[in-house]
Amino acid sequence: MNVRASNDRNSAKRAPHGWRDALVAVLAGTLAMAVTAVLGLWAAGATGLPGGAFPRVAAAVVVMAAGGSVGLAGDAGSLVGARAGLSVLPLSVTLAGALLIAHGFLRPLRHRAVAGGRELAGWAGRVAVLWAVVLVVLSLLARFTFTLPAENLTGDGAEDAIGDVLGDSARVGFRADLPLTLLFGLLWLAGVLVLALLVSRRAPLPPRLVRFQETVRPAASAMVALLLGSVALGVVAGLVVMVVRGHPAQTLAVILLGLPNLVWLALTLGLGASWEGKVQGPFGLPMPQVLDSVLRTPDLSTVNLRTLAEQDGRVWWLLVVTALLVLGAAFLMAVRSPARTRPWQHALHLAVALTLTVLLIGLTAGLSARYGLSLLGIGDLGGGLGGEVSLRPRLWTALGIAFLWGLVAGFLGGLAATRVHRHGELPPDGPKGPANAG
Repeated sequence: MNVRASNDRNSAKRAPHGWRDALVAVLAGTLAMAVTAVLGLWAAGATGLPGGAFPRVAAAVVVMAAGGSVGLAGDAGSLVGARAGLSVLPLSVTLAGALLIAHGFLRPLRHRAVAGGRELAGWAGRVAVLWAVVLVVLSLLARFTFTLPAENLTGDGAEDAIGDVLGDSARVGFRADLPLTLLFGLLWLAGVLVLALLVSRRAPLPPRLVRFQETVRPAASAMVALLLGSVALGVVAGLVVMVVRGHPAQTLAVILLGLPNLVWLALTLGLGASWEGKVQGPFGLPMPQVLDSVLRTPDLSTVNLRTLAEQDGRVWWLLVVTALLVLGAAFLMAVRSPARTRPWQHALHLAVALTLTVLLIGLTAGLSARYGLSLLGIGDLGGGLGGEVSLRPRLWTALGIAFLWGLVAGFLGGLAATRVHRHGELPPDGPKGPANAG
């Protein structure tokens, strides 16, 4: 035992990861997020924002993508109140940073069979300290106030009356909440690092957790492949739309800022889940017109395959594409699992994994945004400016549907994998040793 402990300590001392590797990982992830956000905002036309606000808005987008909190605030005088709120994750930016940070975290650990828990915690701690510094800098940058002249808030000859009430120009701005950004940003990082360890087939685990890798890792990697595969299909579809229908800048903005929001929403809809939301006012959603049409009703609307198909019958193809993606993920999980795993075990593993994946989508792909002006807290002054956009899943129903899909697809994938040579399976002729030679 003493020799083993000594070897573990020596291995930790020889660990090829340190502050330099942590800095490279964090800077690479931050740069990827910043570039994606800047290009997406540029495509959306945000470079024309007044007062040099563009870099501040880009910093706010990166903060939100990292799980941080950015609050909206308004000031329209003593009698007029401004109501504003924003809750959205630009998942394209999130995904870019998560992939590079995860790669940088795993790279020094490659070619290792086992790593001590203390070693992994120390390595993750270095990354977390530097990530916290990045979050502080971004939070200090992510703050700006816009001036809205009173004549731009009204119409139909009401400028004079509203102008008398407003007095000076109304102001609306955003500001990152530093404590909440640090809290949620570090939780986001912890999730990225844990998921990286779960998904990677070569990353070392502490000795006590090695026995779980044959069960958890195939399912986790299959779900990541499912999510990334759907994003890849979304990129192809977006490029086709860009070429066929035009509007390249708008399409590119959606790809660079919110493509996973769209494709993962479509994935849950293809499973049979329902979402609910509404669109009111001049604001719209950066997503297909068919979805905007379903949501633009006076009351809360239900979004599912049926309601979307009422606008465009081609939506039913989502069911076919989703079935193929889930079955492909099930087969991938099965062939990466030990050969002794039974089909019913594959079914249970995929059911749990797909349910957790849909839960993650439900918690991250929704959005909520609102803005308006009111006099003494009553009514809406800026009728042409105020609006509300929201989209949230019916989560419990979606989780139940995902569990059933996982059971069926996992079982079918396990049956299909029986025809493929897998890890831990002996050749048909049996093991060849000295006794069988010649």
